Amino acid sequence: MTFQENDTISAIRSMVRDFAAQEMEQHILDWDERQHFPRELFSKMGELGLMGMLVPEQYGGTGLGYPEYVAAIEELAAVCGSIGLSMAAHNSLCTNHILTFGSEDQKQRYLPKLAVGEHVGAWGLTEAGTGSDAMRMRCTAVRDGDDYILNGTKNWITHGISGEVVVVLVRTGEPLDSRGISAFVVERGTPGFRGGKKENKLGMRSSETAELIFEDCRIPAANMLGKEGDGFIQAMKILDGGRISIAALSLGIGRGAYDAARKYALQREQFGQPIAHFQGIGFKLADMAVDLEASRGLIAKACHAKANGGDVTRFGAMAKYMASEACVRIATDAVQVFGGYGYTKDFPVEKFYRDSKLCTIGEGTSEIQKLVISRGLVKNGPHSADS
Repeated sequence: MTFQENDTISAIRSMVRDFAAQEMEQHILDWDERQHFPRELFSKMGELGLMGMLVPEQYGGTGLGYPEYVAAIEELAAVCGSIGLSMAAHNSLCTNHILTFGSEDQKQRYLPKLAVGEHVGAWGLTEAGTGSDAMRMRCTAVRDGDDYILNGTKNWITHGISGEVVVVLVRTGEPLDSRGISAFVVERGTPGFRGGKKENKLGMRSSETAELIFEDCRIPAANMLGKEGDGFIQAMKILDGGRISIAALSLGIGRGAYDAARKYALQREQFGQPIAHFQGIGFKLADMAVDLEASRGLIAKACHAKANGGDVTRFGAMAKYMASEACVRIATDAVQVFGGYGYTKDFPVEKFYRDSKLCTIGEGTSEIQKLVISRGLVKNGPHSADS
């Protein structure tokens, strides 16, 4: 495994940085304040190939791998965590679920529009009373001839209102049965399916988070992904890869906060010199830099495992846990470096600070990541350094 980025990744970073400077920077505070989801931006991202990075070219995607994908997320998140989050949810969850477990007909039907941003995808697992405890979900699908009838509500769903295509996990068997959950594709406009309450959030405010509501929603059995009862196993595999994307999101937010803090510390003078020269500030910058490099290394390890059949569950959880917790530490210290100015919306670290916390919660809390890691260590042992 090498830590040297190739020319493709460098080109992607440059492209995304230019895109963020031209299409995002002047709008992000307005979008954040209004909690506005800039749907049109994702059509433009689709034109650049950012909405189908993991999708093979035969389905309209760019056919790239996780190293390229996480580089793009990092660059978006270094400017706006909300946009990075929405891109990650679209690619890693909805689109990748169809790509990984869909039939050829389903891939041909849904992936081309998702890959170019004509459609934005959503993925529904969480419910009001079943976050990490997914096997107690109450949203159900009951077979009725050649159809299934869906009833229930999903909560905390990215693009719950605006997403044109939704992959939803519902109970088709008994509660607590890992083979009692199935996955379906549901299209916006299907009778009995609608978006519900939009959440008013602390951070990530321009990434839409809302309910999915199903009321006697009839969908064809042909919309099932894989076989009946495979949904929970599918979801766990999708989350393994999704956690790498949240790690990259965390890295981007942390890097954005660090860059802002370092720049400010070199410009702001007190007692006749830049505050970066004071040990109290210099040590904060040093801690930030170490956290970023450690996070980047674990993300690279997780990407290597993803590409080479390694232990994605373990390294994905490690990368997500490390990077998300580091992101919060970095953003907190960045506000401190700015002092009173860091507490105002005139400087970017206030938004990085608010956005950072979601990274320790979404796609499995830090506590769940530690549970995943520790169970793997107990079950499988420490593994070799090259696993």
